[in-house]
Amino acid sequence: MRIALLLLAVLLGPKLAWAGAQRYEPLAASVQAALHAAVADRAAPEPRFASLAEKLAWIADMSRRLESRVPDRGYRLELLKTVHYEASRAGLDPQLVLALIQVESNFRKYAVSGAGARGYMQVMPFWVGLIGRKDHNLFHLRTNLRYGCTILRHYLDLEKGDLFRALGRYNGSLGRPEYPNLVRAAWDRQWHYAGQKIANR
Repeated sequence: MRIALLLLAVLLGPKLAWAGAQRYEPLAASVQAALHAAVADRAAPEPRFASLAEKLAWIADMSRRLESRVPDRGYRLELLKTVHYEASRAGLDPQLVLALIQVESNFRKYAVSGAGARGYMQVMPFWVGLIGRKDHNLFHLRTNLRYGCTILRHYLDLEKGDLFRALGRYNGSLGRPEYPNLVRAAWDRQWHYAGQKIANR
């Protein structure tokens, strides 16, 4: 019953979110260097699709779904293009990332959790010192998505592709089912896209 109520709140409540708090864990020097390189690359966030028609179809469909949460069309398109670019760059499904953002911040750019996690993907500030630079602003769209996708990719690699455990690590609730189940449910019900191959499922 509790999981059903939480799921309903995430899917329907425009103001509610399940903000997470990644936990600081020491990283091997090689891992830290690789993650630093991943967040430092400043390539332009123009997503790649198999064709222009596929790109336009994806953006139009996702824009329609996101319109009630992000009314400004220009910003909504920028957000979607950046999500697609950063998710694909990290080897993640863009719809998974949209589901995670919905659960973590409900698409609130300036969301801050009780633990201090920031922005769309609720990134903990310690990551800036660990793998980034002091001038990285976690409320900046591209920066937040770059960090969030890089961190989730790191946790997926750490957990050998186990999405349930990787999501638990991302939220700081490893071993508990509520958060991974919420993200999976949002992914399946709100963001599933038949026109594109779904990875990591």
